Amino acid sequence: QVQLIESGGGLVQPGASLTLSCAASEDAFRNYGLGWLRQAPGKEREFVATFSRSGTVTLYADSVKGRFTISRDSAKKAIYLQMNNLKPEDTAIYYCAAEIQYSGGDPKYTSAGYWGQGTQVTVSS
Repeated sequence: QVQLIESGGGLVQPGASLTLSCAASEDAFRNYGLGWLRQAPGKEREFVATFSRSGTVTLYADSVKGRFTISRDSAKKAIYLQMNNLKPEDTAIYYCAAEIQYSGGDPKYTSAGYWGQGTQVTVSS
């Protein structure tokens, strides 16, 4: 059974850092590439970053490249999203997701097999 539980969201000022965590079930961690999506109010869900299924390759949206880092801990069956130099446009609900489908050189989200309940990130002064 696939379960994904996010935590770590909050309200921060522009330029601050925040780390999101995602606790995954064993099935999810073993069998799927895990990553992060986000959805801002009134906007479509957006690709942020993902691991390949093997966990050895990472891919980022151009909008977060150089500021966000995705990482994983196999012992804890968890993935993380370290977000630095946050901007107001990063404000969104962030979802941990499995089996993310995307297209294009700057990856555009198309679908995901599973996702968690989301955690709110608000960047505001």
